[in-house]
This record gives sequence, structure tokens and C-alpha cells, in this order.
Amino acid sequence: MELTNEFEVPVDVARAWEVLTDVERIAPCLPGAQLTEVEGDEYRGTVKIKVGPITAQYKGTARFTERDEATHRVVLEASGRDPKQGQASATVTATMAPAPGGGTAVRVVTDLTVAGKVAQFGRGVLAEVSEKLLGEFVTNLETDVLAAPAPDVPAAASPAGSSSGEASESTEGVRRIDGPEAAPVDLLDAAGTPVLKRVLGLIGGLLALLVFRRLLRGTRDLGSSS
Repeated sequence: MELTNEFEVPVDVARAWEVLTDVERIAPCLPGAQLTEVEGDEYRGTVKIKVGPITAQYKGTARFTERDEATHRVVLEASGRDPKQGQASATVTATMAPAPGGGTAVRVVTDLTVAGKVAQFGRGVLAEVSEKLLGEFVTNLETDVLAAPAPDVPAAASPAGSSSGEASESTEGVRRIDGPEAAPVDLLDAAGTPVLKRVLGLIGGLLALLVFRRLLRGTRDLGSSS
């Protein structure tokens, strides 16, 4: 399924590009996500979610397959799985452009594939969830990252196409990322009204079925007594 989200950040495009292509800086801003390792250009981590009493932890990887600073377009391939709850993969394409009122407008198109218990929500609910989670991500980004002054990174320290000097530590071995454990995202709480509507619709359908069966039974009883 394809999900499209848009948001704005109160910085120019150059600064937005620098921040939004720096996975180590923005990963803690995404609810439920935790970056644990970096090896070369591959990022590894977990995303925790809850569906009612069920908690799933998707362990996976992400890698930039395209990063075009001239057009401010970036493509990220990500995949993860939980042994019991299923798997998910996504191709995320983000484009950045100056916003009419200042700042940067970001458009994110996610081609998402899910299997397992999370897939039961369907496209409508997942779209609602992604919109809410993206809103939380932007709030965290503005508070924890964009509010801080831009780091001074010597030009020679950054390889071509990279956003910061940290990416130059890439080629040899696995680098562990230490950080606080992320709390799981409660999908029922994040989905809110769409899930409630689905539950109410299901209850309404069951009630209608029970009433119909009761009426049918009453008709049969009348027929047998006449």
C-alpha cells in the first residue's frame, strides 16, 4: 500500500536536508524506534509496537538507495520482522522544497508492505496511524534537534553525499549506538477513531444478526403453533 504524508519544518532546505538525512540524529525522534548499530551504509535497529495486549518488536535494517542533494530527494529502503507477529518492508521517498511561507515543505511517500497481525488494520487505519506518528516525529524533531544550533563540521570531514562527519566512520566493523530503550507505539491508541468505528460497526452487525435470528425464530414458533 502507498501512504503519502506532508509536513513543514521551520528551517531552510539546506538545513532540513542536513538533518533529515542524518539517521543517527533523527531516529530517536520517531516514536517506537531505536537505532542500535551502524555498519558501513547500513543502519540497524528496532521498532516496537503494541496491538492491544500484544507487543511486537521488529528488528530490521535501513539503507539509502538514493540521496540527491541537488534535487533534495532521498530514497530509503527498510525492512524488519518479528518472529511471532509478522514482517514489514518499505520504500520511503522524501522530497524537500522551500515552503511558501518560509521553512521547508517535506513530502514523504511510503510504499509499505506488511504481513501478520498488523496487516489486519488495513490501509485506512494505517494511513491514520502514520499521520499521527509523523506529527509526533515532527514535534520531537523541532524540539530536540532543530532547536539546537547546527554543528560545525569541517567540509573535509564529510564524504560526498553525506550529511555529517559521523558517516565517515563507515567502512570497517560494526559501530554500536547506545541510547535509551524506546517505548512501544500503541497502535490502538494511535489509530483512535478509525479503530473505534470499526469495532462499533462490528458490534452493530452482530446485534443486527442476533435480532434477525430472533425474529426468524419467532416467525417459526408462530408457524408451528398455528
